[in-house]
Amino acid sequence: MIYPCLTWAGYLTDWNGPEKGERPTGYILVLLPTGANRYAIFNAALAIQTLLLSAVERGWGGCVIGSIDRNRLREDLRIPDSYRIEVIVALGKPVETVVVEDAPPDDLRYWRDSSGVHHVPKLPVDTLIIPTRLHRLS
Repeated sequence: MIYPCLTWAGYLTDWNGPEKGERPTGYILVLLPTGANRYAIFNAALAIQTLLLSAVERGWGGCVIGSIDRNRLREDLRIPDSYRIEVIVALGKPVETVVVEDAPPDDLRYWRDSSGVHHVPKLPVDTLIIPTRLHRLS
């Protein structure tokens, strides 16, 4: 019911998503109330990060998916209009090797090499944190 509502890995144009025996075994829908304040997404992101770290610790893999047929999913699962579907977290046993690596600031596209290794570029921490000096107030 959930799988057909998802679009997988848009940058991997020669791949239509996991085969039947490789598909996630569980999905978590991240919903927020439609009237939630703009900071609610941070709480959701922290919960997702904690969930994924816990999953990896247990030998599972996870993927946050934002490319969703939200209208179809809302109808299929009877999700009230008082909630918006933010993302879906797919969970299961990983079948591929994933390498997280530093990315150039202008290209965050993931890719697979000729050995099938999935490369996921991320911005290096030192490009995300701006050092400042703390000054004592007199």
